[in-house]
Amino acid sequence: MLVQQILREKSDDGVVTIAPGKTVAEAAEVLSSRRIGAIVVSRDGKTAEGILSERDIVRALGKSGPSCLTEKVETLMTAKLVSCTRTENSDAVLAKMTAGRFRHMPVLEGTEMVGLISIGDVVKARLSELSMEKDALEGMIKGF
Repeated sequence: MLVQQILREKSDDGVVTIAPGKTVAEAAEVLSSRRIGAIVVSRDGKTAEGILSERDIVRALGKSGPSCLTEKVETLMTAKLVSCTRTENSDAVLAKMTAGRFRHMPVLEGTEMVGLISIGDVVKARLSELSMEKDALEGMIKGF
């Protein structure tokens, strides 16, 4: 399944972003209120400069304590983004996520963000594909 098909299956809330100068506490509030696991760091809402996840915040809390909540998002974000395009297939994306040990990936068209997919989105798409393949094989075996 292609990334563009995965994006079509998702609700179209757009990509949730936060400015790099906002505080980690503000980012945590957005993550909590939107019930999401990561937020893309962007000045203009179109160009991804980094990503900040719940894990990043928890690790900083464990290392520095609550004082990290007053730090700027840009100090904790992962700046070296791994991204994909709409035309990549789910297996390639899953391989990147597994190798990099991360769960969220921006989808880019050139330098502009067109979506964000999670490992849950990719697994759901893959399970759907497997179910359709199973049904097709059963149909062939039964002679439908």
